[in-house]
Amino acid sequence: MRCIESPRPMRLPTLFSVCVMLLASGGNAAADAPPAVLKSHIDRAITPLMQQYGIPGMAVAVTINHRHYFFNYGIASRQTRQPVTGDTLFEIGSISKTLTATLAAYAEDQGHLALSDSASKYYPSLRGSAFDKIRLLDLGTHTSGGLPLQVPDGIATTDQLMTYFRNWQPDHAAGTHRTYSNPGIGLLGMIAAKSMNMSFANALQKWLFPLLGMTHSYLDVPAAHLPDYAQGYTKQDAPIRVSPGMLDAEAYGVKSTSADMLRFLDANLQTGVTDTALQRALARTHTGYFKAGDLTQDLIWEQYAYPVALETLLSGNTNAMAYESVSATAIEPPLPPQAASWINKTGSTNGFAAYVAFVPAANIGIVMLANKSYPVAARVEVGYRVMEGLAGARFTE
Repeated sequence: MRCIESPRPMRLPTLFSVCVMLLASGGNAAADAPPAVLKSHIDRAITPLMQQYGIPGMAVAVTINHRHYFFNYGIASRQTRQPVTGDTLFEIGSISKTLTATLAAYAEDQGHLALSDSASKYYPSLRGSAFDKIRLLDLGTHTSGGLPLQVPDGIATTDQLMTYFRNWQPDHAAGTHRTYSNPGIGLLGMIAAKSMNMSFANALQKWLFPLLGMTHSYLDVPAAHLPDYAQGYTKQDAPIRVSPGMLDAEAYGVKSTSADMLRFLDANLQTGVTDTALQRALARTHTGYFKAGDLTQDLIWEQYAYPVALETLLSGNTNAMAYESVSATAIEPPLPPQAASWINKTGSTNGFAAYVAFVPAANIGIVMLANKSYPVAARVEVGYRVMEGLAGARFTE
């Protein structure tokens, strides 16, 4: 589930000086030991955040010109006191949707589907319903007409889900409003996997993850890796983990490590991926299809022209953007992938909080994973302050 609270800004130091030193230091290893000055400045950004919100543990990682640096903080469980390590698994919440979007883009690249197709084309039981006029693109951009944030209670089978979809009536014409929705991206994930003659779980875990080099990412954590699965905590510090639910895999069900998520960001920066079809699919998810408020809605990813002000990023991550229908304007023709863009996504479950962002023009990115729910605005601001410093150094070499 996605949890968003009102912004509570934190003021943090920039990382300009640290990055001047970093980019002059050389080194091409996939995971370099961070220079002391970089670690110091990351610490000064993350430690106050953890203290303010009582976060037990965090894994933070940055990619800078193809080099990876990892920073682990605190504990994965208050009960066991096990420290956070590079193997610690976190729930990434709605960042899972970006992987579903990648799968759909790949299926289109291979001719299995077209984003311009109506959703009802792929499920005969939906023909004659509102989904005749809802494109796959609308499902992947939250513009289907008002599908709810969550799958309604009581829906536990695919047949029940299809009955719900068949009877559902939109609040708006498709393509006119952005309404953040798990059922929408969930249906797109189902259709993408079906078009490839796979279950969604197999499409993600046995095909897409290996292709991306994400060797420690799961929908269902294997027994051998359960000791690595962090314990999550609610805002009230109650222990919790995500529970199974309809469309959870497609919308919010992935558990991953900071290293795997950084590999995914590098792939989005067109680094480390040799499969040309996957390269095209990843780039396609960065196409801008709608303007809603200050954000440009890509295929799940949210984009802003770069450089971007913090206030602009915060405006794209308000309660309204998560819980309300916001007027959306189609971009015609769609905006091709932009190097000068800030592309990001938040992810939340009741016990975990995550944020990822990258800037293609600067070849930088950040992953922030935490085992406690805390406000989206705080994640965005801390990520922004770190990235602002990295980018400042990058453009002043």
